[in-house]
Amino acid sequence: MAKRSTGKRSAPAKRIDEALEVLASLNVPREQQNERSALVLLALLGMTPRKKWSAATNPMLGITEMMDVVRDQFGKKYAPNTRETVRRFTVHQFVQMGLLVANPDNPRRPVNSPANRYQSPY
Repeated sequence: MAKRSTGKRSAPAKRIDEALEVLASLNVPREQQNERSALVLLALLGMTPRKKWSAATNPMLGITEMMDVVRDQFGKKYAPNTRETVRRFTVHQFVQMGLLVANPDNPRRPVNSPANRYQSPY
């Protein structure tokens, strides 16, 4: 993937571009190299537009909480009915790739539980 220009772009746009570069460097499938996946990655690393990468954290978040972080920190509003899209087309793939662990606090939690949480194993 070609590097994107970060010249006069906003801090959130630059951070999204950086997250896209991270996804590409991890050889994430092209289907997950998109803005939604970049924003999910940023949320699950506790990143903000101006926070240094070295200060990344490891929060445990549910899908709605991820979407709240994306809205509050990056200004991208997803409609509530897109939770399933985020779960099926980004989070599920991240779990399969080993980038996320589902329910590290309770691995026996049912897949369809509204209490599902995800966290990076790193």
